[in-house]
Amino acid sequence: MALFVMKFGGSSVGDTERMKRVARRIVEKKEAGNRCVIVVSAMGDTTDDLIDQSKLLNPNPPARELDMLLTTGEQISVALLSMAIHQLGHEAISFTGWQAGFRTEAVHGKARITDIQPDRIDAALDEDKIVVVAGFQGMSDEGEITTFGRGGSDTTAVALAAAIKADVCEIYTDVNGIYSTDPRVVKCARKLDEISYDEMLELANLGAAVLHPRAVEYAKHNNVCLVVRSSFTDNEGTVVKEETVMEQGVVVSGIAFDKNVARISILGVQDLPGVLAQVFTALAKAGVNVDIIVQSGVKNGTADFSFTVNLDDCDKAIEVIHGIRDEVPYDHVTSETNLVKVSIVGAGMVSNPGVAAKMFEVISQQGVSIKMVSTSEIKTSCVIDSEKLHDIVRALHTAYGLDTAEQAVVGGPQVRR
Repeated sequence: MALFVMKFGGSSVGDTERMKRVARRIVEKKEAGNRCVIVVSAMGDTTDDLIDQSKLLNPNPPARELDMLLTTGEQISVALLSMAIHQLGHEAISFTGWQAGFRTEAVHGKARITDIQPDRIDAALDEDKIVVVAGFQGMSDEGEITTFGRGGSDTTAVALAAAIKADVCEIYTDVNGIYSTDPRVVKCARKLDEISYDEMLELANLGAAVLHPRAVEYAKHNNVCLVVRSSFTDNEGTVVKEETVMEQGVVVSGIAFDKNVARISILGVQDLPGVLAQVFTALAKAGVNVDIIVQSGVKNGTADFSFTVNLDDCDKAIEVIHGIRDEVPYDHVTSETNLVKVSIVGAGMVSNPGVAAKMFEVISQQGVSIKMVSTSEIKTSCVIDSEKLHDIVRALHTAYGLDTAEQAVVGGPQVRR
């Protein structure tokens, strides 16, 4: 018998009818002779609704109490899904993250998994039960409930698949697999049959929301067979694996974009050794993750440099910079928030000159200036103003030969756009 980990996101279990559909799909897998461990997110917009309720009571709720609140969403899902499976004549047992053996750092909101002790899961599988595990959550060694942050249920599923040595980890979502770009923006986006861990990790880090970067890291490190597919159709999904066969003539595999970008510029900084180290060490200590960094030339003993951060961290970053002005003198600080980062990703880029030049040309043809650029062997990213983002994504998709005649299916039946 094969051992499957099957993860269903919030849209897949958004209401009781969808919950019943998911239960039938799980039972079909079980009746085909497989063992099944299910990971489930909170139903629909439950997590967002809980956050909104908390802010009505306290605009800045304590992180510990927020974790206590948010983990209830997944607990509702696992209990209801187990009931639906029982109704179909199969035994199922639901576990919270800590009952399933997830141990984490003592961090609230963005905890990392330190260990998984799946004894109860193994015992339930030996009893021929379907195991349903709450995603997104675990417990620290101090006995505190923790959550994994955005995309945490993906991470739960892949880490669990590695821990119990599952044959396959299937991530079910509202699209048929991984596409060359967001099919909600480009309706002729190309569904990929397969993609490498490295390409998927770049796309995930650059804004593609179909998989969380940490989940891809787990899959790559543990060589987990990962498949992304739709919970609404029986279509074949996309396989994420170590090496893939490059399609003839296709250099760019995907286009990603991130709307959650802010640029901060520090102007008139003294050009002295160690200045950049002081600035970015202070930001790191404050938990601010910095992405692209650009420094201008030195003039009259001073230089300007700019960097991007997550939009939510912009105010914190500026506060940190103001706090170190005595140690790092500068003239003034500016910030921009109406920005996006658009990126192209492809393993073939390293051996094909002119790929980045084409990207710059397409963006310029849209009348948009490029503010910052970052490159690696398999990606090029540009920070631009946000107004023409969708037009630029569509133009890039066409320019790199990724358009298809078929229209992507989102959320089950074909939708009108």
